Amino acid sequence: MTASSRAPIGKSGVSDAECVTVVPAWLTLPVTVRGGYVRLVFVSEPESVYAKTSGGWIGYQAVGAGPPDVLVIKPDYLPIDLMWDEPRFVRFLSGLSSFSRHIWFDPRGTGSSDSIAPVEGRLIESIVDDMISVLDELGCDQVVVFGALGPPALQFAAAHPERTSALVLVNPTARYRQTDDYQEWADAPDEALEVVLEAVRERRGTSQLLRFLAPSAAGDARFARWLTHCERLSMPPQDAYWRFRASYEVDVRHLLPAIRVPTLVVVRAGWQGYEQGRYVAKQIDGARYVELVGEDYWFFAGDTGPLVDTIEEFVTGRLPRHDVDRVLATVMFTDVVGSTDHAEEMGDRRWSELLATHDTVVRTELERFRGREIKTTGDGFLATFDGPGRAVRCACAIRDAVQAIGINVRGGLHTGEIELRGGDIGGIAVHTAQRVLALAQPNEVLVSRTVADLIAGSGIPVADRGTHTLKGVPDQWRVFAVDPTS
Repeated sequence: MTASSRAPIGKSGVSDAECVTVVPAWLTLPVTVRGGYVRLVFVSEPESVYAKTSGGWIGYQAVGAGPPDVLVIKPDYLPIDLMWDEPRFVRFLSGLSSFSRHIWFDPRGTGSSDSIAPVEGRLIESIVDDMISVLDELGCDQVVVFGALGPPALQFAAAHPERTSALVLVNPTARYRQTDDYQEWADAPDEALEVVLEAVRERRGTSQLLRFLAPSAAGDARFARWLTHCERLSMPPQDAYWRFRASYEVDVRHLLPAIRVPTLVVVRAGWQGYEQGRYVAKQIDGARYVELVGEDYWFFAGDTGPLVDTIEEFVTGRLPRHDVDRVLATVMFTDVVGSTDHAEEMGDRRWSELLATHDTVVRTELERFRGREIKTTGDGFLATFDGPGRAVRCACAIRDAVQAIGINVRGGLHTGEIELRGGDIGGIAVHTAQRVLALAQPNEVLVSRTVADLIAGSGIPVADRGTHTLKGVPDQWRVFAVDPTS
């Protein structure tokens, strides 16, 4: 693995030779994992510099080395000077730096940029003006427009195709409010949006929206503190209120058929508004539509490796080069039912002893059925098998054996291609097995349709448990319960 330092390019006055890589203390955390291998590019935290416009000064940063150049339109409440304080964000910056120069800016009225009068009808137009000013300052003739905020990116691509080499949209929407002809796609009816607007003003700086924007980080107290800083330092409550209200009035659906540049639309299948992204893709002629696993709206939250890979392939025209080990395996998750209640009833010491006995029982069955232990999950196990029949029988054996010590477990299994990441594994097959587990009842072993098909004729009886949506996994999935006597 090679680590390289990339200096920002632009009018910051810093050259590659002068660049000193900043390695914060938190970089001891896991680095960017892409496609099953670690791809690390150390990027320096650049100083924000300014582009002058007729309406004021715009703060921006340019990171990495192109071509290509990527201009990013991020949410207004994430200031560029605070991006570098959040490890998830920096890992995403590192991923983009591996193949591009990427340019970030604070629209006027936010973060490091000058204020702007609250003229709601011109919000998107003013952001597009800011984009042009930054590109002119950097001398960029054409850029890839990366829209983490849909309407301004769509407006720019439609109005300035000569400066847009490609358009990349992540979880986009063309309109927020519902109308008679836009019911199923929009976020919510007017009354619900009014509640959100009032919360923006009254609860500014409390990270209330975290569970909606980045569910995967909802339990991370440090991340929540970072978000509160972003909210407070991006703009005051009243400005946030009018900007959000102006955003909810935006409707750029009429622009979609006018987009004539190569377009990539990426959505996370578990994001509650993913249908909006599908709508946008259908309305843009020739747009490529990609659904990824995950439920986060924010582009830098969750597993960003597949997202960065998809963008790189689209922008550069080549697949990222990976040193990946991929194998077909049956993935098994187990967990103890009601572990928190057990711990409260028994006390920490007695529960720890009982859990240790559980772990011994599980490992004994894994060895008997030739399973490979990947890791424990606190009160459960993740393991893989080279045969689905052995995996199912092992899960049933574990279920039966631990009942003798007063513990109930459940299991979830799926067969698919997994990525070997050193001692760990990854990929959609792992995610699918975990979601199958979440559907299981106490003392129940559930398997995906894939596993059920593979064990047909093996003498292992299964019962259909219906079709389900697995959170963060594309499409509908049929699951089956293994007969308790198996």
